[in-house]
Amino acid sequence: MSKRLRSSDVCADCNGPDPSWASVNRGTFICDECCSVHRSLGRHISQVRHLKHTPWPPTLLQMVETLYNNGANSIWEHSLLDPASLMSGRRKANPQDKVHPNKAEFIRAKYQMLAFVHRLPCRDDDSVTAKDLSKQLHSSVRTGNLETCLRLLSLGAQASFFHPEKGNTPLHVASKAGQILQAELLAVYGADPGTQDSNGKTPVDYARQGGHHELAERLVEIQYELTDRLAFYLCGRKPDHKNGQHFIIPQMADSSLDLSELAKAAKKKLQSLSNHLFEELAMDVYDEVDRRETDAVWLATQNHSALVTETTVVPFLPVNPEYSSTRNQGRQKLARFNAHEFATLVIDILSDAKRRQQGSPLSSSKDNVELVLKAISNQHSIESEDNDQPDYDSVASDEDADLEAAASKAHRQKLLGKDAN
Repeated sequence: MSKRLRSSDVCADCNGPDPSWASVNRGTFICDECCSVHRSLGRHISQVRHLKHTPWPPTLLQMVETLYNNGANSIWEHSLLDPASLMSGRRKANPQDKVHPNKAEFIRAKYQMLAFVHRLPCRDDDSVTAKDLSKQLHSSVRTGNLETCLRLLSLGAQASFFHPEKGNTPLHVASKAGQILQAELLAVYGADPGTQDSNGKTPVDYARQGGHHELAERLVEIQYELTDRLAFYLCGRKPDHKNGQHFIIPQMADSSLDLSELAKAAKKKLQSLSNHLFEELAMDVYDEVDRRETDAVWLATQNHSALVTETTVVPFLPVNPEYSSTRNQGRQKLARFNAHEFATLVIDILSDAKRRQQGSPLSSSKDNVELVLKAISNQHSIESEDNDQPDYDSVASDEDADLEAAASKAHRQKLLGKDAN
């Protein structure tokens, strides 16, 4: 399913006509030039999809359309709507501005620095403020007012917040109420459909009990979003969740290479990772799949003579400051894997995700994820002698070498899929 653009649709960042991309987590439509900047920010800032040439779950697209049509962009540009902002010289980008530095600086200020978002009065205890916002989100998701919930999320409300008095999460509330678009928004911000409430029930359970069958099916899809995306990337098929098939493990065309000692060693290292490190590696590979697929759509839809320049290329995953320098460097090295090596890694991750979900015993080795990446990359002996030279962005030094600066556990569980049955 893809969106039919209207003549009145304009880019949220520069007001240019005919935006062809969407920022899913920001609820905005953007033009090609502004999208090139969004892509360089990373998925932790902006998750982009092409409106026509990328497959969309219908309700996810409906969620973004609803936010866009109801003025979600005013959340990110709140202070620019004040006439006083013109007096101070602050303005948004326009279609005639250069991508670099004009549009890029504005977009980074808007989405990365949140420079124009409405700020709450300062309080001594920020955690209390976040808790209050999360409680407001908990109450708001039972209605269809998406922009209110996006505003709360922009201010720091937590999509995975567990209400201590109610004993459940916002996604439980949205599922009980049959609010499928709210469920989509919460999932984009990290809510886990497999989280149990104080009664041991998941949002999927409540959706089924309430007769919200489309919502229940969609929540199961969201639970397996990561492994579904990896499988689809390799073989163009998705599992049949309705009939209890939750994994597809593609086969390599040339299986003989998979029997090498190096391949076996790489797989053994992968299997010996702790669940925490395995989840991080799987999420990083998911991000790399997204980068490669988005690159393919980008190159296929651009006017190469005019738009495809060195400034619009995203050669590897952008730095995520919430991750350690070691993890960021490992993420960026994924771009160096050729198609066969990357497919091998994806298949190994799919196989091990299935094994771990089914409860097979795991060893507690704390091998660095880098060792797994290096072992797999060495399978076909294509690494040149100068591979130790960095070909990625410099990242800040980080003493937290054990990768504890990871995304939330709920988000990792949601991506890897916890069985809802």
